[in-house]
Order: sequence, then structure tokens, then C-alpha cells
Amino acid sequence: MIRFENVGLRYGMGPEVLRDLNFHIPARSFQFLTGPSGAGKTTLIRLLFLSLKPTRGLVRVFGRDLSTAPKSELPALRRRIGVVFQDFRLLDHLTTYENVALPLRVLEREESGYRHDVVELLRWVGLGERINAYPPVLSGGEKQRVAIARALITQPEVLLADEPTGNVDPPLARRLLRLFIELNRLGTAVVIATHDIGLMDQVDARRLVISDGRLEISE
Repeated sequence: MIRFENVGLRYGMGPEVLRDLNFHIPARSFQFLTGPSGAGKTTLIRLLFLSLKPTRGLVRVFGRDLSTAPKSELPALRRRIGVVFQDFRLLDHLTTYENVALPLRVLEREESGYRHDVVELLRWVGLGERINAYPPVLSGGEKQRVAIARALITQPEVLLADEPTGNVDPPLARRLLRLFIELNRLGTAVVIATHDIGLMDQVDARRLVISDGRLEISE
């Protein structure tokens, strides 16, 4: 689904912060992206989400070579990828329901066609009782689950999650991990960026280990 070949990234005229990346994200796969703080996990997530463009190398996303794909195609490709950011990026003036439904509103979908799906998804992530709450009154774990639900509402083929358990306690981290495992079982490829060894040890999954700008794969 996503393939990197000899990919490198630098900012301006500085040295490469990521270099010689060679890996792929198969359909329906589950993998962790790990490495020390500052190693480049978030930068790689941004490359995978197509919000950054590499300075060299080949990136193919859903069969399209990004070096030749016109910019007009990128939004459609990006809509096939869900992403959960570290800082959640919820809108405080919108309710839980409205935050999750926002991607569908942007796509100009009729609410009558998606309201049931949004409500069911919020129940699935354990927020059925918080549907009308606003982000300022939600706990960190609740905000995290809203962000996950928003990333899932468009039924992406790939889900990218940047440190999704970094601000929650261990029991909630395990619950979130079970959500990702269930999502993967239903057919979505999942990439979780984390430095939590204990979390990774709970799943038999491939690890993409980034260090000093390079990537190694541990099966």
C-alpha cells in the first residue's frame, strides 16, 4: 500500500534528517514505529501521511508514484489514510460528535447519511456518554479516543497513530491498543509510533526501528 525506496529528507540546505529509508506497509498489516526521542518518528509519520515531501527517493502510495502524481491527486490519496496526532488537534468549539463528523462534513456528506455511523463509532471507543461534551471538559484519554474516532470515521485503509498512548495510564493504554488490534482485524493497516517497549511486547508485530535517521526492520 505504501512503499519507500532510498528515501531521504532534509530541511533546506542542512544534513539529511532521514536517509536511505527502504520499507513498505502491506495491506492489513500491523507494525510499530519505534526509536529514541528525536529519532524522527513524527517526521516519518508526516511523510507517510503525505504532509511532507521527501527530498530524494521513490514513494509509492496506493500504486501512485508521488514524484509524478499531480498535486490535485494528493487530497484523495490522503483521505485513504487516517492519522492520530500527538496533540489531538480537536476543535474546542465543536462537540465530541461534531469533531468526529468533521471529516465527513468537509467531504460535504449529508448528516442523515452518517449520523448513525458517528454515534456507533463513539460507542465503540467508549464515548457514547460523551457525545455532546466539548474538548475542554474531556480527560486526556477521552480526547485521545475522540481523535482516534475522527481518524477512523472515513474508514481509512491505513491508520497512522503518533504516540497514541503517551499521555494515558497503563490500563487505558491497553484498551486503546485493543482498539487498534480490532481495527486491524477488520482490515485496516495500522502503524503505531511509540517508544513504549511494554506496549509493543503485548503484540506480535513487526517493528520499524528508527535511529540516527536510518530505519531497521525487526520482524
